[in-house]
Amino acid sequence: SGLVLVKNPHLDLMEEDVLYHLDLGTKTHNLPAMFGDIKFVCVGGSPNRMRAFAQFMRRELGLAAAGEDVADICAGSDRYAMYRAGPVLSISHGMGIPSISIMLHELIKLLHHAKCRDVTIIRIGTSGGLGIEAGSVVITDTAVDSSFQPRFEQVVLDDVVVRSTELDKDLAEELLACSRDIPDFPTLIGHTMCTYDFYEGQGRLDGALCSFSSEKKLEYLRRAYEAGVRNIEMESTAFAALCGLCGLKGESCRFHLL
Repeated sequence: SGLVLVKNPHLDLMEEDVLYHLDLGTKTHNLPAMFGDIKFVCVGGSPNRMRAFAQFMRRELGLAAAGEDVADICAGSDRYAMYRAGPVLSISHGMGIPSISIMLHELIKLLHHAKCRDVTIIRIGTSGGLGIEAGSVVITDTAVDSSFQPRFEQVVLDDVVVRSTELDKDLAEELLACSRDIPDFPTLIGHTMCTYDFYEGQGRLDGALCSFSSEKKLEYLRRAYEAGVRNIEMESTAFAALCGLCGLKGESCRFHLL
């Protein structure tokens, strides 16, 4: 049916679902009226970037009036920022798996309560590239963990739950085809490695702690490249797992800075 799924039987027993970190709720807001026609959701780490993206989309869609600014739908919360440009939502998710996971749980419930259909979600932002030209855009086919495995492991109560991290292959190819119209940015499809840390977890030598040699770092990155990894960040496995379980067509596009 194209509806966004939720897999939580407890929600049906609740009189009200409060999307606390988005400052929205099923009793306080008419979610179908506010969001029922949403077709695309773009998420990224920084509130300022997502505001700028919403402004860009408004101009591209011919919706921007002179001097008019976009309003933060989540202004009552200081956790995330959400903006709208026609059928496109632009939302910040912060840094790391815990932050994006909280946002995605509430976003998915929002899309479900709003009765949205056939929604595509794309994560945009920056990452560290691996063996690719600076300025490249990596479209993720599969998110992998630090052992280069396509899985998202999460401890639920005292059980370790393992979920798949495959992303939509057709959407990846469609985005790659679109990139051919923008020759300024080399674009490729590859694996994205997700870590739980920015410094040691990604092999950086400049953190407050470093428990490995530069030689060990280079040998690890060589193995990652041979496994198909082309960029490294901190959200992709959780993003892929939640989107896949809830029927969202998802993809991740990251710009390699250095």
